[in-house]
Amino acid sequence: MADPTPTRRRTEAGVAPGRPDISEADRRAQDVVARVLARAGTALQDESTAGHSDYDGEQLDVEERTALQRVGGLSTELSDVTEVEYRQLRLEKVVLVGIFSGSGPAVTEAAEVSLRELAALAETAGSEVLDGVLQRRHQPDPGTYLGSGKAAELADVVAATGADTVVVDTELAPSQRRGLEDVVKVKVIDRTALILDIFAQHAKSREGKAQVELAQLEYLLPRLRGWGDSMSRQAGGRVAAGGAGMGSRGPGETKIELDRRRIRTRMSKLRRQIRDMAPARAEQRHSRRTGAVPSVAIVGYTNAGKSSLLNRLTGAGVLVQNALFATLDPTVRRSETPDGRQYTLADTVGFVRNLPTQLVEAFRSTLEEVAGSDVVVHVVDASHPDPEGQLSAVRDTLRDIEGVSELPELVVLNKSDLAAPETIARLRTRAPNAIAVSAKTGQGIEELQERIAELLPRPAIEVDVVVPYQRGDLVHRAHISGEVLSEEHTAEGTHLHARVDGALAAELDQAVASA
Repeated sequence: MADPTPTRRRTEAGVAPGRPDISEADRRAQDVVARVLARAGTALQDESTAGHSDYDGEQLDVEERTALQRVGGLSTELSDVTEVEYRQLRLEKVVLVGIFSGSGPAVTEAAEVSLRELAALAETAGSEVLDGVLQRRHQPDPGTYLGSGKAAELADVVAATGADTVVVDTELAPSQRRGLEDVVKVKVIDRTALILDIFAQHAKSREGKAQVELAQLEYLLPRLRGWGDSMSRQAGGRVAAGGAGMGSRGPGETKIELDRRRIRTRMSKLRRQIRDMAPARAEQRHSRRTGAVPSVAIVGYTNAGKSSLLNRLTGAGVLVQNALFATLDPTVRRSETPDGRQYTLADTVGFVRNLPTQLVEAFRSTLEEVAGSDVVVHVVDASHPDPEGQLSAVRDTLRDIEGVSELPELVVLNKSDLAAPETIARLRTRAPNAIAVSAKTGQGIEELQERIAELLPRPAIEVDVVVPYQRGDLVHRAHISGEVLSEEHTAEGTHLHARVDGALAAELDQAVASA
């Protein structure tokens, strides 16, 4: 991880090397980069410092996830930039690049939060953050993103630090990526490619892998590039050895056109696969609905503590890591309200600022778990430097999912044991009914369970019947899916006073009538 000691060369962000005078904006940019690099290495922790609680179980997936860490020594440095194609990402030693516009403390703080998040993303992908360049600029340069002068300075930084990858804190246009690679002579990737790479590492289920591959291909398609023979058209028919003669005059298809056609064909196949998998997930949701078991979806920013909260409420033992996008495949577990009603809890993929549209579309089937729920538990990391930004980013994404805006939302301020009291108070002005909890210590969990119980839909039909003892299964269902107000064992059977759904009420009436 990055070494914050003074021996490491620090970039004078956006400042030409050796220039004695720097502007106030450049000084602020330097300070931001220095603070980000000082915190580098905090995105990932070893198991001894991961902060697992007893509710997280044995964490059997941690060893498997650790085994997927990147291997050092795989340099991607370019001797000829024309060799660049879309290659599998092998992030090792990276330099971060960001642009901010405007002035003032708020702008500087926002730039720091964004660059720090980029550093955490890079570390989650398995790289080491060496340095950073932050430039104050009204708008990105259409050719090289930074402009020719700053791009040349970035090349000096890359050469001095020995970095083999530049990571840009935005989604680059294909021309910008090519232009910047031409200058810095190492691989350049953007924020979207970085997030896609993390998803590719962490996806485990067949559906998750198909969704990630589809998103990667959608990102790749407009970024294909070629030179020389790859731009030459193929000849049709039988061609003479010299490349002339009959059959060689057709327009043919260039190699890059062929690649695009193959990618589109693969994308169509993946879409069919994902569509074919959707009925299985819908059937699972239908079976839970048939049993009249209410459902709760846990949503929130990546690394906000959703999996830890699921483990605290259900003892699920799902993977918990201090890393971004540790959870991709949804996990559904049963839990119980304080008054004995059962419901399901679904842990979903986390969100992030400027989440790539390719991922939102590809993971739409997974996000349907949220739309099919009765209550949305929105987890916010109260200890984050910008929790309001997290809250807004998640809500903006949820608006794109049909039906979610009508569901009751319960905002949970997690990691409140690490947050300042004034931060909690400030967040409650944005979400007045928010609950402050700590999944690690258990603070506020009882109140959270009570609030979930209040928001869950209650069965509409009240019954007061004597159920024959041979139909004890109906009494059991009333305990699971209904709300039992009183229960008494008599000579004729079980005297049950409860609220249940329509289907169970009809079965109870039938059982009593046939007794």
